[in-house]
Amino acid sequence: MPDPPRALVEQLYRTPPDRFVAARDAAAAEARRAGDPRSAREIARLRRPTVAAWLVNLLAIDRPELVADLVQLAEALRSAQRELRGPRLRELSAQRRAVVGALVAEVRRLVATVEGAPSAGKLPLAEVEATLNAALSDAEVAEQVRSGRLLRPAHYAGFGEVPRPQLRLVTGGEEPPLAPTRERPQDRGALRAEQAQRAARAERARRRKALEKELTRARTDQDRAETDLAGAVAAERDGVAGLDAVETQLAELERRRAVAEQELSRSRLARRAAERAASAARRRTGEVEAAMEALDAEEGDADASAGPAD
Repeated sequence: MPDPPRALVEQLYRTPPDRFVAARDAAAAEARRAGDPRSAREIARLRRPTVAAWLVNLLAIDRPELVADLVQLAEALRSAQRELRGPRLRELSAQRRAVVGALVAEVRRLVATVEGAPSAGKLPLAEVEATLNAALSDAEVAEQVRSGRLLRPAHYAGFGEVPRPQLRLVTGGEEPPLAPTRERPQDRGALRAEQAQRAARAERARRRKALEKELTRARTDQDRAETDLAGAVAAERDGVAGLDAVETQLAELERRRAVAEQELSRSRLARRAAERAASAARRRTGEVEAAMEALDAEEGDADASAGPAD
């Protein structure tokens, strides 16, 4: 399944966290309207980062060359530690502090240019610094920082890629057994702390497993809902098209009705004019007939008055 466009993802992860969800949902809705439900689902799966992670993402997106320098420095530090090169390691450690300080200052400058960003006094810069130090010690964290899609800050308890080997002096012959030592109170405390850490890790692993199952179910439900939504959008689009066709036919019928009403109006006017002309013709006919009757009566009286001829 293709990932959402990189430019869109970077735009979302440059958005302050308190506006991230609204921007993400708007982008997913736009993808659905564009007829791309798969991209809409992928966009909807993007998760909101914490404020500290957002600051690191802002640095990775806007100043990728600085993050690339950080990754190169991390590789040099890990190489120096593996080879146990003390002077080189001290030199790189000093460089590490300078680089991390400069990057934190750059984060402060970048966030000042983002509209709606938290005020400078509310920025979790200590978590940003811890994340950058973790990136210098852990290649996986460095890659997450470089991606610009970090969701939460990272912390690293110690420095180094792998634990240093334990060295011992061998004088030859069979190694004598170690003399029993008395367990000191601080050893018992360290053991209890280690046991507590193991229990905490086991509890986190259990919670993570439960959350992963819940996330799988939630994503399944989301996919089903997205499919239903896509079907509903298609049905709505068909309904709109059908309504447009009916409205077009209705407009044509209205036009034809207006033409017919005009024709009827002209016919009525013609009928009224014809009625007036017929009435005038009938009246004239009556007048002429009356005149002829009068003439006939006059001629009859004249003949009567003349009498018989001698």
